[in-house]
Amino acid sequence: MSASSSNSISSFSRPSGRLPAQLREVSIETGYIRYAEGSVLMRAGNTHVLCNASVLDRVPPFLKGKGQGWVTAEYGMLPRSTHTRSDREAARGKQSGRTQEIQRLIGRSLRAVFDLQALGERTLHLDCDVIQADGGTRCASITGAWLAAALAVRRLVGEGVLAANPIQDHVAAVSVGLYEGMPVMDLDYVEDSRCGADMNIVMTGAGHFVEVQGTAEGQTFGRPDLNTLLDLAQQGIQSLIALQRDALAEDD
Repeated sequence: MSASSSNSISSFSRPSGRLPAQLREVSIETGYIRYAEGSVLMRAGNTHVLCNASVLDRVPPFLKGKGQGWVTAEYGMLPRSTHTRSDREAARGKQSGRTQEIQRLIGRSLRAVFDLQALGERTLHLDCDVIQADGGTRCASITGAWLAAALAVRRLVGEGVLAANPIQDHVAAVSVGLYEGMPVMDLDYVEDSRCGADMNIVMTGAGHFVEVQGTAEGQTFGRPDLNTLLDLAQQGIQSLIALQRDALAEDD
């Protein structure tokens, strides 16, 4: 690292006071909802998401009789989870394009590490409800949903419903971006709304990519920036997976 680069980092200040490669304070509370097979309250700074896993003894019509299961997700933001009140989309019979895109992303991310044959003809349904939003809600939902799913599967194995654990690896997600030209990890709302480019990265515990979403927001970025952001995301995701492991161990 050059002296000029070192000086720019030392003089750089994020709104939250965090270092460029520092996650927000993360806390994970398991067993938050008594009746769900798996339940997690995921807090990443001021973003709080409740993730519940439900086990359903049925599969979608396109999978009937095929001897495999399904993992799917729903995502929503509660009224007053943001600065202004928004009506519940599902209660009004419609969902925004953003909501549909995020819940499909959550489902894809979890299915990437599931052996659906080992799950049998049942559905694992993840509900991710944003209680409070301050940026990064989709990433917190994926990280928390994986843990809720792992808790539900542990219960099924313990009860003898499943012969083996169908989850093959961890999955977690984090946002990264260029804020005032500096690569930063885990953007909050202030940074996300002002960043020059931002990405949402989903990875497995083995370090494989599940999803890479990247967008320039008034500032294009080159291949070196992309590589830096991917390395930064991998570092953050490894930390989140370590927290998932700790939460599982504490819940055992």
